Amino acid sequence: MNKAKRYQILAKLRAANPTPTTELRYQSTFELLIAVILSAQSTDVGVNKATEKLYAVANTPEAILALGEAGLKQYIKTIGLFNSKAKNVIALSEALIERHGSEVPEDRDALTALPGVGRKTANVVLNAAFGAETFAVDTHIFRVGNRTGLAPGRTVIDVERALDKGTPGPFRVHGHHWLILHGRYICKARKPECWRCPVADLCRFKPKPDGPDAPIPKAAKKHRANKPAPARKKRVRKIAPGSTTAPQSTSVAE
Repeated sequence: MNKAKRYQILAKLRAANPTPTTELRYQSTFELLIAVILSAQSTDVGVNKATEKLYAVANTPEAILALGEAGLKQYIKTIGLFNSKAKNVIALSEALIERHGSEVPEDRDALTALPGVGRKTANVVLNAAFGAETFAVDTHIFRVGNRTGLAPGRTVIDVERALDKGTPGPFRVHGHHWLILHGRYICKARKPECWRCPVADLCRFKPKPDGPDAPIPKAAKKHRANKPAPARKKRVRKIAPGSTTAPQSTSVAE
């Protein structure tokens, strides 16, 4: 996609939503960080319901630690994967106190070194809390980047790099939010609502549904841009009992 068309797409998304923001509710950077961790494989609506009660009693690393893992689970048990998330949030709170004086660091490497914080979570926090020009690629942004041609790639890292390289200056801070909201509410995975899409005339996705009652195109159902390619695993060569031959590789995701 050339620069002019990329600029047009982002300009139209900006015109439709000039001041986008995350739908997670928070009052501090720490609250945002916890909410983003809890939102993995969960809806923002569900997370907001849980954190509204949680933050009323514990919204600092110290207060979270005082709750303990069992106490924390009582507030987040409606959220998917709450057991592992509770464990990570407790460990993260300890790490923030010990390493960063209870403050959330404004650095990607420092963030991803915290328990439960991956690259996507770090990018969301850096963008929403600190105004950094980062692109947190989830399934929505992955889909929109590929469907439109704005940032094609087989993996989330490919799409992130394409967005970072190709997004013009005026759109870099809010680009993440425009794309995720567009993917969440218009450019949906199973039935994209192209009839009300502000960038349909610039999008390379074909075929496009004509209206809310139009049948779902098979191409939309099977389109490879809907999900990122899974991480490849190396094969493990089985060793016969009693053999002294060493295995050639281990089963580790690349």
